[in-house]
Amino acid sequence: MWKRNIMNLFHLLKPKNCRYFSCASLQTKKYYLSNINLKFSHQHVFSAKKHETKNKVIENLNKSYLNTFTYRTHTCGELRSDHVGQKVTICGWVEFVRLSKFLLVRDSYGLTQCLINDSDINISDIPLETIVMINGTVALRPKGMYNTDMATGEIEVIIDKIDILNNVDKLPFNLRNYQKPKEQLRLQYRYIDLRFPKMQNNLRQRSLILHNMRKFLVEKHNFVEVETPTLFCRTPGGAREFIVPTHHPSLFYSLVQSPQQFKQMLMVGGIDRYFQIARCYRDEATRPDRQPEFTQLDIELSFTNLDGIVDMIEQLLQDSFPRDLPNSPFKRMTYKDALENYGTDKPNLTYEMKLKNVTSLFGHLKEPNLSAFTLPYSRKLGKLSTKYKNKINDLGKKYSVKIALNDNILKLIGDDIHNQIKCINGEENDNILAIGDRENACLCLGDIRELLAPLLKSKNLLLFKNSVEPLWVVDFPLFVKGENGLESCHHPFTAPHPEDLHLLDSDPLKVRSLAYDIVLNGNEIGGGSVRIHNPELQEKILQMLNIDSSNLHHFINALKSGCPPHAGIALGIDRLIAIACKAESIRDVIAFPKSHEGKDPLSGAPNEVNDEDKKYYHIKSI
Repeated sequence: MWKRNIMNLFHLLKPKNCRYFSCASLQTKKYYLSNINLKFSHQHVFSAKKHETKNKVIENLNKSYLNTFTYRTHTCGELRSDHVGQKVTICGWVEFVRLSKFLLVRDSYGLTQCLINDSDINISDIPLETIVMINGTVALRPKGMYNTDMATGEIEVIIDKIDILNNVDKLPFNLRNYQKPKEQLRLQYRYIDLRFPKMQNNLRQRSLILHNMRKFLVEKHNFVEVETPTLFCRTPGGAREFIVPTHHPSLFYSLVQSPQQFKQMLMVGGIDRYFQIARCYRDEATRPDRQPEFTQLDIELSFTNLDGIVDMIEQLLQDSFPRDLPNSPFKRMTYKDALENYGTDKPNLTYEMKLKNVTSLFGHLKEPNLSAFTLPYSRKLGKLSTKYKNKINDLGKKYSVKIALNDNILKLIGDDIHNQIKCINGEENDNILAIGDRENACLCLGDIRELLAPLLKSKNLLLFKNSVEPLWVVDFPLFVKGENGLESCHHPFTAPHPEDLHLLDSDPLKVRSLAYDIVLNGNEIGGGSVRIHNPELQEKILQMLNIDSSNLHHFINALKSGCPPHAGIALGIDRLIAIACKAESIRDVIAFPKSHEGKDPLSGAPNEVNDEDKKYYHIKSI
């Protein structure tokens, strides 16, 4: 009871007040207090038990190199019983001060408890998060007072000298997981937020994965890392780009969406095995899985095909991804099957919940473009709430398809077809019906599938796998129908499937492409294609897309200069790391991300430009 009351008291008090306890009962229990498992602190990352998982990287660092070029002798997560008796110097932030006698010091690698044995040293006025350097001697804690939840829980440092390296002003929030601030405040003060153990681990995990990717490509397979320009000309047929003004009137750069043209021209130049950790830019809305500036692993390879790229990426992920993956080859699925079974081109295979094609039941309506699909789900869920019904109806409007739920299906289509649907999907299931354009009906039910899956899971009516389920989606269409004619499904440099070349003029929407996406648990983490290396075919595709080839004369000329067959892929590093770290958003694995509006809360960017700069760059705001 005494222990529980003390713990409750610590949870109620602000951290800065922890050092003012002076009652006799606490003094007599001072060693117990020094070993309390501070669950609301940072200890969870530095726990020896939890470092055994593949997701924790700090404990596995090569400690012999952590202190080179510094004036510390050890990190705060390094000292063990083997160091007892040694004189050490540690540096870090003050995590807690207790009883004016105990000091918890934290750095990027762990926590160390320090103990004052000299009455001349006063730590009672040191604010939390002050940067200190401590010189002292490592000692064992008294028997029975070990803290098994701290990697350094067997020892403490007896302080000989403490130097304050930098005082701290009042911080906008406390570094405690139990009172973590809202994301907007964390982004505004990102330099403080980065101290949270989760952010430390994510960024170190990111560094390790990129390092392993480089080792795989360079050391094992002799790829060449080449940096390509960020400032370039506008690429037609892609996402909206950021425009960069120059001091030349009416002349602008564009920030590249990707190094696509450059890496293909490297193939022309004989750099036949290229890669780059590339910064890319797209002027589009931010989402949890999308940023206006992002990082991708960009790869291009000459004299290869789809199977060569797929095999390479599977080996690369097996080498560098920290979570367990199934053995190669990974599953493959055509775009058509993904769309008609899961309602998306990036299906989440961690749960079973498939669409059913019931178009044949509606043949009597004699509408050639009409398709009908159903989404069955467990009847045990009961009636959907008004909130879910409204969301489902909104999705029907978004995709311009007719949606009917359960009993409404009977009213819409009659008893006969309704009974046939129940026979197909099983009496134990309720159903949602979508009628309309094939692609839109599938996409609509795909969104509804993702909407209902968490609800079904929460009621134990849908089983989710804990594994990572990679999937290759292939046979994408080369073109999709746009508002002003044909649009590229992937990008204008994607090669058509050789079996469908005869359809280019007669039925272009049926032409498949040699594009491929890799999907992890419903997240597209990479995409690529076999490229067009024939200049005549490239010009024909550009013409079909209504893209003026004169804007790409440099690229066409490169293809005419003896371009080898080649293919490539780009992996979205931010999404991949987010999955590796089990982060909810890619913002949690980027050091300085943009907010929901594409703004930088830290600096306030984008900012206004003064009149002098506007004049120099020949621009004005309207």
